[in-house]
Order: sequence, then structure tokens, then C-alpha cells
Amino acid sequence: MTDGTQLIGDAQLDGSIFDGGWSRPADSADVIEPASGAVLGRIGMTTPAGIATAAAAARAAQRDWAADAPDARAAIFPKAVRVATERWDEIVEWIMRESGSVRAKAEFELSITIKALNLAGAMPHQAQGLVLPSERGRISLARRRPLGVVGVISPFNFPLYLAMRAVAPAIAVGNAVVLKPDPRTAICGGFVIARLFELAGLPAGVLHVLPGRGDAGEALCSDANIAMIQFTGSTAAGRMVGRTASENLKKVSLELGGKNSLIVLEDADLDLAARNASWASYLHQGQICMSAGRILVQSTIAEDFAKRLAQHADALPVGDPMSGQVAVGPIINQTQVDHARKLLDSSVSAGASIAAGGTSDGLFFKPTVLTGVTKDMPAFREEIFGPVAVIVPFETDDEAVALANDTEYGLSAGILTRDVGRGMAIGDRLHAGLVHINDQTVNDDVVNPFGGVGASGNGSSIGGPANWEEFTHWQWTTIKGTPPAYPF
Repeated sequence: MTDGTQLIGDAQLDGSIFDGGWSRPADSADVIEPASGAVLGRIGMTTPAGIATAAAAARAAQRDWAADAPDARAAIFPKAVRVATERWDEIVEWIMRESGSVRAKAEFELSITIKALNLAGAMPHQAQGLVLPSERGRISLARRRPLGVVGVISPFNFPLYLAMRAVAPAIAVGNAVVLKPDPRTAICGGFVIARLFELAGLPAGVLHVLPGRGDAGEALCSDANIAMIQFTGSTAAGRMVGRTASENLKKVSLELGGKNSLIVLEDADLDLAARNASWASYLHQGQICMSAGRILVQSTIAEDFAKRLAQHADALPVGDPMSGQVAVGPIINQTQVDHARKLLDSSVSAGASIAAGGTSDGLFFKPTVLTGVTKDMPAFREEIFGPVAVIVPFETDDEAVALANDTEYGLSAGILTRDVGRGMAIGDRLHAGLVHINDQTVNDDVVNPFGGVGASGNGSSIGGPANWEEFTHWQWTTIKGTPPAYPF
């Protein structure tokens, strides 16, 4: 460490990348704090040539790492957890300053990141295959084997966790990893991870952290030394990643966007429903793939519900997360503000009404409630990725299901009702990878398989038992005492 106390210091903030040590490529970029516009440091920016060098080095290091004893691989993770726990405040502050997270969200993100590390640390000691039925005199085994080098491309919104949930299990089962974090959050979403594993004693070369632009991501998806791509991000970018990686015959895991529905039935507790809707709409400024993109409310309670949600929205303080107790921080950049503004304004022009919020100041967008939304409006169709609650009334359960399924996405859904059986019956009909009865749409326990269908992903899942499926392949091995005498 540069000064004996910091996890992230001068060596990481002078235009560096992590390739087992800290080195400086030719290109670099400033890290900007969204809330203030302040420059927090500089990161190195890799090139396609840099990706090729890292992938080759990772493949060479992976062979020894995979051959290491399970005890040795498992021992890395509690050390990383200890470092993360000791540096809690510093890591939380980086998440807040770099991604615009409020403190509660940043602390939650770090807590589930530590949980992911703990769970990954148990994987080397878990059963790694099956004994299959076979003929007499032969042992038939199905074994889980590491893929080789896993390329991870991670987003800006939950930058630390959404990278670590792939990096940690991939490394635990014997892979090496080349991580390309979003350059906007490369410190908390990349360099923090590098430092945790570096200080935990991970052998050099097993993990590379390389911020870069689109050409670096494309190179990662096509490099011959990369066996798999795990991508979390927008559906538009995911389509390109999936196309390039698949053309190069790589395993692909895509965790993409969502237009998720929170369904509020007429028997729901309205106060609890408004609190759930507020959380699902405004947590991290609505910049979450699981955010409630539509709040479907039974028409008999829609007006009362909208008033209650508007009261919640108006009461949420907006500002710089570092300034004190705020609930809503800045949007990540002006491009995203403009996107949310365009969808809001075009829907209002088409007949929707603003019941709360609707204004922005720079990157600070007030929590907004949009009512009178119909199926032909942009706010109904498109992912806003901003703090806008879109209320759509419905009459019957069948209509609620039809509205919820009227999208190319299929990530998360929530159903609020006092009748659990009714909620389960609706949930069974929803086209979604995640369904929550009497909870809102933003949920991840780390131990659960997490994944979407349709334009929300390629049907793969990550997390819990799904990690064995994602980051290994099956190898069939048979053993006989002597070779058979075949008749040819």
C-alpha cells in the first residue's frame, strides 16, 4: 500500500491497470465524480493489443492455478474478506463517489460482495462431479472442470458486486479472469477487486483488471485464449457481445436490461405497496436492471395509490451522497439524464401526467410519478433507467398478466396481495426469470440463481448453484483396469 492505510492509492490512480502488478499503458482517462464533477484520479485504458497480452498471460497462469490444491485456492477468499471488512469505509466511499450511490446502497453492495466472496471460498471443497452407472469393471465419472480464462464485462450501476459475483466463483473453481469494468466506475468496480485479491495472495496473472473502450470489449469477446464471456449491461450492448462471442464459439452468459412489472392488487396494503414501489423505482436513481419499470395497479385503487406514491417521491431528499443523508443521488452522466428526460417528455406529450417530480438539475433528477400511462407510450415500452415510477391501471388479473408480459424483456416481477394463492397463480403466468410474491422487483440474495429470459438474457443464470453451471464444463472420464479386446 502506498501509505500503509489506503486500499486505493497513488499506484492505482496514476493511469494504471492491473496485470498481476500495477503498470501504466499509453492511454488513460480521468475518473469523474458524478455529484460534483471532481476528478478522482486517472485509470489506464487498455487496447485490443493489451487484451491479447493479458489473455495469453492469464491462460498461462490458469494452468497452475487449476492444478493447485483445493485448500490453497479456498484459502485466498477469507483473506480477501478480511481485507474488505477492514477497509469497509474506504470501499463504501469509493462506491458513493464514483457511482453516485447513497451510503445505504453502497454499504448493502459491499455486504453482498463479501457474501459472494464467502460463498465462492466454499466452492473448492464442494463435490465436483458424479459417479455414473456403468458396466462391470469400469468406473464412469462426470467431472466439473474449469473452462480456462473467463472474460468479465461489468456495468456501472452495482459496479463492485456485479463484477465480483462473476470474478469470485470463476477463480474459485480454477479459472483465470480478465475483467473489463465500466470505465466510469473502474476503481470501485475493478481496482478494489484487484487489490482485495492482490493482498489476499492470489498468484500473479490469475486476475487482470483492464478498463477499456468498446474495442477492448470486442477484443475480449474474440480472443482465442478466452473461453467464456460473462456480460452484465444493456440489452443493446449484450446483443453485440453475444454475437461476437458466439461467432468465436465461446460460452456466453448475458445479464441484460429489464422492463419489470410490480403488480399491485386491490387487496394489497396500500401503505406497504407505496413503500415497495418507491424502493423499486427510486433505489440508486432507478439505475438497476431490476427496477420497477411499470407499476401495474388495479383500477379501483389506482388513484389512491398514485397519491401515496407521490407523497413518498416528494419526501425523498436528492443530492450529493457525500453531503449527508440523501435518498437519491446523481444519475451517472448527462447522456442517461437526457435519455430519461426524452422518455418522460414524450409520454407526457402523448397524454400521461406527472403527479410528482418531473424536473432535473444537472445530473440530479427528482423522483417522479407518471400516471395515465398507456401501452402505446414510450414510458411503457422502454427501459428508462432513471427515477421515474410509471403507473398503469388494470381491471382483471388476466389483464395484469397480459400487461406484464407485453414486453421483449423477462427479468423480474413482483406481486403485492393479501391472497398468496392468487399471487402465486399470477406469478406462474409471468414471463420472468425472477418472481417475488409480496415483495418488490429489486432482489438478490447471492445464493440464488439470477437470470432473465427474452431480451433480459440468454436464459443463463449466475449465483448460488448456477455458478457451477456457468464457470465449469462437464468432462466425462471412464476408467478400466485393462483395455477391452475390440473385435476390429
